[in-house]
Amino acid sequence: MALAACGGGSSGGSSSSGGGSDVGGVHNVSDVTGGTIRYANSGDWDSLDPADTYYSYSWNFARLYSRALVMFKSAPGKDGATLVPDLAESLGKPSDDAKTWTYTLRQGVKFEDGTPVTSKDVKYAVERSLDKTTFPNGPTYFNDFLDLQGYTSPYADSDPNKLGLKAIDTPDDRTIVFHLKQPFSGFDYFAQMPSTAPVPVAKDTGSKYKEHVVSTGPYMFDTNDLGKSFTMKRNPNWDQATDPNRKPLPDRIEVALNVNSDDIDNRLQSGDLDVAIEGTGVGPAAQGKVLADQTLKANTDSAISARLWYTSINSDVAPLDNIHCRKAVEYAADKTGYQRAYGGATGGEIATNLLPPVIPGAEKFDTYPTPGNAGDAAKAKDELAQCGQPNGFTTGISYRAERPKEKATAEALQQSLAKVGINLEVKPYPLGDYAKLYAGKPDFAKANSLGLNVFGWAADWPDGYGFLAQMVDSRAIRASGGNTNFGVKDPEVDAMLDKALVTTDTTAREKIWVDIDKKVMDDAYILPGIWSKGLLYRPPNLTNVFITDGYQMFDYLALGTTRK
Repeated sequence: MALAACGGGSSGGSSSSGGGSDVGGVHNVSDVTGGTIRYANSGDWDSLDPADTYYSYSWNFARLYSRALVMFKSAPGKDGATLVPDLAESLGKPSDDAKTWTYTLRQGVKFEDGTPVTSKDVKYAVERSLDKTTFPNGPTYFNDFLDLQGYTSPYADSDPNKLGLKAIDTPDDRTIVFHLKQPFSGFDYFAQMPSTAPVPVAKDTGSKYKEHVVSTGPYMFDTNDLGKSFTMKRNPNWDQATDPNRKPLPDRIEVALNVNSDDIDNRLQSGDLDVAIEGTGVGPAAQGKVLADQTLKANTDSAISARLWYTSINSDVAPLDNIHCRKAVEYAADKTGYQRAYGGATGGEIATNLLPPVIPGAEKFDTYPTPGNAGDAAKAKDELAQCGQPNGFTTGISYRAERPKEKATAEALQQSLAKVGINLEVKPYPLGDYAKLYAGKPDFAKANSLGLNVFGWAADWPDGYGFLAQMVDSRAIRASGGNTNFGVKDPEVDAMLDKALVTTDTTAREKIWVDIDKKVMDDAYILPGIWSKGLLYRPPNLTNVFITDGYQMFDYLALGTTRK
């Protein structure tokens, strides 16, 4: 799960086709329309519903069929992390205390059926996103910051007048006003989330809305076979005159789900597929082949991201509720095995703390140094003795079943921890429901002894709060599941997050992010693995290919194809 971050430069050139060329970090520049782009996902989508999705590739892709109030600019490199107005005419206009934010919608925007989009449709979209029972996967920022006054869901609204959430006003059809409990100067980052994409109340079917999301973007759903595939076609009621951010090129989009990841890599190289939608790079087997072949290597890019691949140490699962047992895991882990699981140095840099180096103000430090990052059995055994488990213990380690790199990680940790008597029972779970029903559902994780959970996180936007909050804020943990904090429960961390939000001095605020990082590491809640890099392969037929810092992967809004 992950979203906005910093992404990087090319590791090779590109052979142009169809009259295209490489300009300004964009490979195979072209404005030719038509054709079909074929995506594949190694697992299932968490949800196509904008209220219920939290994977970075999903937020990137959602811009093809939904328009949020604000969006990341469709541009290569750093420009791709720039916020620009989308459904709104401008970025948010704050009150002096940054507790009230006002947006005015563009004129003429319509749903796919031709119905005009109003501010009430945006308000309703945010209201329904608050319902974490119906929509457990999405982020909790609106739940945490809006002045809810007890409001929970439009489906449970007992107000006979159905005025809805009082924290959002819609004085006319084009104006929407958000009222926060506390100041937050970065509210535009909330406004770029898919949950501000309008939803017509008459077409809302609750948890079934994902079967056919009503489009406001240039593409609308044509077919949707849940868990298998879906297709998209052009939306006849999308108007370029209302949308300066999108220049849609392909006529059709096809997405296959639950495709073996090695098959995806092979089909990309053979030309049978165009995009591996998860954006994490080719697997270790394909990586070796691609790097050894100069022709294939010329069609790759290396994305340096604000993403951490890590393993949570769940403090709810005994004996990991004891800090010394958690520290034993930190010392016993062989991180060189972690790095090998992601393809060696090409896949990322061994991480010794949480904040990726590309996050502004981040500092590198190592709370649990071991020789060559290969583990320290003596220190691990000392911690085991201090936690009352001198002979070790047994716990589960989960991973997302469709991701071979996570499987390899779990097995590498199983081997290195076994050397000190910590026995790991490896347990795979489906990617689409991993956070909703398994590792991210507290009761399930505790009942099934999921002491370790292999995972990854990229910044929702490129700063310390955008990276850390959903990983470490205990108040974001919901009993219903859908969590991305798998067991960090520390009131001091929560207090530091709150302090940072009201700290206006940038240097002082960035120091608080580092202090949070150090506190989480001191208490051994998370085993950092690697700061991510991904080797992304682009078939020669793709046009307008570039990595965006907004999502640290290819920008899916820009892509075209020469294949008709």
